[in-house]
Amino acid sequence: MTFGPLDAADPLAAYRSQFLAAPDVLAYLDGNSLGKPLVAAAARMDSFIRGQWAGRLIQGWTDEWMEWPLRLGDRLGEVALGAAPGQVVVADSTTVLLYKLARAAVDARPDRREVVLDTDNFPTDRYVLEGIAAERGLTLRWITTSPSLGITPELLADAVGPSTALVLFSHVAYRSGFIADISAITRIAHDAGALAMWDLSHSAGSVPVRLDEWGVDLAVGCTYKYLNGGPGAPAFAYLRSELQDTVRQPIWGWMGHRASFEMGPGHEFAPGVRALLSGTPPILAMVPLWASLEMLESAGIAAVREKSVRLTEYVIELADEWLVPLGVSVASPRDSAVRGGHVTLSRPGFEELLAPLWEAGVIPDYRRPDGLRIGPAPLSTSFEEVHEGMSVLRDLIK
Repeated sequence: MTFGPLDAADPLAAYRSQFLAAPDVLAYLDGNSLGKPLVAAAARMDSFIRGQWAGRLIQGWTDEWMEWPLRLGDRLGEVALGAAPGQVVVADSTTVLLYKLARAAVDARPDRREVVLDTDNFPTDRYVLEGIAAERGLTLRWITTSPSLGITPELLADAVGPSTALVLFSHVAYRSGFIADISAITRIAHDAGALAMWDLSHSAGSVPVRLDEWGVDLAVGCTYKYLNGGPGAPAFAYLRSELQDTVRQPIWGWMGHRASFEMGPGHEFAPGVRALLSGTPPILAMVPLWASLEMLESAGIAAVREKSVRLTEYVIELADEWLVPLGVSVASPRDSAVRGGHVTLSRPGFEELLAPLWEAGVIPDYRRPDGLRIGPAPLSTSFEEVHEGMSVLRDLIK
């Protein structure tokens, strides 16, 4: 199918004009790694620096900024995470929040000494848990998952038991794009008496998430992929309200104190999800996320997901027609019900094509050993852009 009818029928086409242009880029196919900047984000950054920062100076903390991690967290929970207010904070990096929540979770189950994870999860998730296991004397129970798929309820059921304290998986697999069944997997973890934690980095803003409905205990994710927060934008953490008085994070800083400015002699946890905070919130880095969440709410996550499915189906259609005959295989699920927002194409030697692709203005993403990830962000990517990028890839392989 050509791109013309697809772009003509795209109800989200107008949103592309809300992003800043990249004149030298023919096809940006890496929205699953870093989203494009919004025009509104640039304007808000300038306004914030000239207005709130320059105008209010230190008074901005007492007037407004102290509440941003919670206010922005509530907004994110409402628009993208399916979380009621009072359960999400925006702060730190994904790695730091992973450590905080995972350490808190295993400490909340002191009689259980095992953590279950899978071999193909994103490196940070695995490395953080390895560190916690060494720190706390825990055993890691590894589930071997296929790089072309991901964790399933059946695999977890065989791995959990009375010694399991925590299970940690990714909602959308970073390599294949496989969507895990959060509801079923979380239920299995709970039946075993364990806590269930999820990494939402590759799903937030692209795939509908319903944390409260699914009974998730803890979750983390970044905001610079489909949420367009910008390079190094702060991450988010979700802690279910029923656990907030018992699951206690280990980095006790003044911003998570009951009364930050009392400067008292000992730490007392703030009530609710504020206790997840540690140091000074990265206020300036939060500014673009406000604009992005307004855009996402306007478009609607259901419509974003619908276009994401059409975009990835188009990628697979072009791959089957142009690339499979050249030795490329589709390493992502073909069933859109279990495929996230990107498609991984596999072929030995893809790494050597990165430089000529970039020189031609086509920017995909590469993951070793031989995976080229095509990640079209629904709100900023046209079907024409996908067509152009895939045609350049085809010609380079030839």
